[in-house]
Amino acid sequence: MVKKLPKGFLWGGATADFQYEGGFCEGGRGPSTHDYETNGSQEHPRHLTMKMPDGTIINPKSSFAIAEDVPLTAKPILLPDQYYPSHKAVDFYHHYKEDIKLMADLGFKVYRFSISWSRIYPTGEEKEPNEEGLKFYDHVLDELEKYHIQPLITICHDELPINLAVKYDGFNSRKVISFYVQYAKTLFEHFGKRVKYWLTFNEINAIRGFSSTGVHKANGLNRYQAAHNMFIASALAIKLGHKMMPNSQFGAMFALSTCYPKTCKPEDVLATQEELRENWYFVDTMGRGYYPKFADEILQHHGIKGLSALKIEPEDNNILYEGQLDYVAFSYYRSSTFKAGDEWFNVGGDDNPYLEKTPWGWNIDSLGLRYTMNMVYDRIQKPLFIVENGVGSIDHPDDNDYVEDNYRIKYLNQLLSAMRDAINIDKVPCIGYTMWAPIDLVSLSTGEMKKRYGFIYVDMDDLGHGTLKRTPKKSYKWIKHIIETNGEALDEK
Repeated sequence: MVKKLPKGFLWGGATADFQYEGGFCEGGRGPSTHDYETNGSQEHPRHLTMKMPDGTIINPKSSFAIAEDVPLTAKPILLPDQYYPSHKAVDFYHHYKEDIKLMADLGFKVYRFSISWSRIYPTGEEKEPNEEGLKFYDHVLDELEKYHIQPLITICHDELPINLAVKYDGFNSRKVISFYVQYAKTLFEHFGKRVKYWLTFNEINAIRGFSSTGVHKANGLNRYQAAHNMFIASALAIKLGHKMMPNSQFGAMFALSTCYPKTCKPEDVLATQEELRENWYFVDTMGRGYYPKFADEILQHHGIKGLSALKIEPEDNNILYEGQLDYVAFSYYRSSTFKAGDEWFNVGGDDNPYLEKTPWGWNIDSLGLRYTMNMVYDRIQKPLFIVENGVGSIDHPDDNDYVEDNYRIKYLNQLLSAMRDAINIDKVPCIGYTMWAPIDLVSLSTGEMKKRYGFIYVDMDDLGHGTLKRTPKKSYKWIKHIIETNGEALDEK
């Protein structure tokens, strides 16, 4: 058995600007959709702050909650007694040199990060970009090049300038496509000679944060109209990127936490296939360049007549085909089970007697990654890139902020071994692996620091208190050895 991963495999880590970067309103950055999400916890979910024309404040129960009939005149507001994690995050904006040095010492070959759209175009409608914002990312790329780390840039990671969300209802309006393409073109012009790998959208099948700050009903017509407009925006950016940067490679990122039938009852197996098609609707369309045969069935399940109900322009089919993905990127965190009669999108929390759970109720399923890699490649037959994976845990630092995180090492050893088997035994081509997140950051789902993923501990609590000191954990030395041996050390006891 081959124990090493292929030569040139890209080891690295991944972050998102609103969870990691901070620098709120510094350097000309405008407000984005995530800037109005409060902190939260598993017991007390985070919420959005939106102000209605009559002055009423809307606080949905969570950032993914359904709020019916929110008018587009609703204005965001910051409440003085609330903590908004994205404003500081863990302050990569002022710590980028230190953080990239820590990544380089691990032996990273690639670093996936997102560019804040509102740092480049503060409202999304400007004619010229914010030069100070471009300069910040120039400095980040300078540091990466210093250590021979390739950048993998996410153009749009679950957010957009708040102005585009409120004024146009985000990607529910086709007009936002042109703002996105202008933004992407600016990135290509400014960074194109320095960047090979790009992602047009993050977890595009989740459709969060891309409309009026995400408060519209998740499953209605607007979800799939926004998705179609994002498909077109992505395809146009890919076509433009290939023209401007002939050696560039483009993917989009999908949330692919897989799903198993609850039982071997045929009805449960068939229901699970239909549930999985919710994800394939997105992967197939972008990976193959056309809507799958079951697209109408998916839409009809949600009370939509079919593709004919969407506003699809005559040229859109050609745009989709000409702007299909070069590789398929995805996140993998967990698996779930499904049975006939379950509500769709019910992923992540179902009991599975064969698996342990995290403190947040997520099934720990390392072998599920191998299963997912095979499913995606069998279906699309383009290279894969695992651009998010990790396990959220509660760390207990000692007096020196050192964390003995054997649980993280155990999880990653099993998961990376499964990935290696998919590549070496199953012959699934995979460009690389970027762990979420190499350095502790704010959790997306709960808006807290307690849910930690990193190899490096950050001294900060759920309310932003702390020194922000960075301290390598036990897993830091372990993953450094795994990378040095290109995966061979996974077999060491």
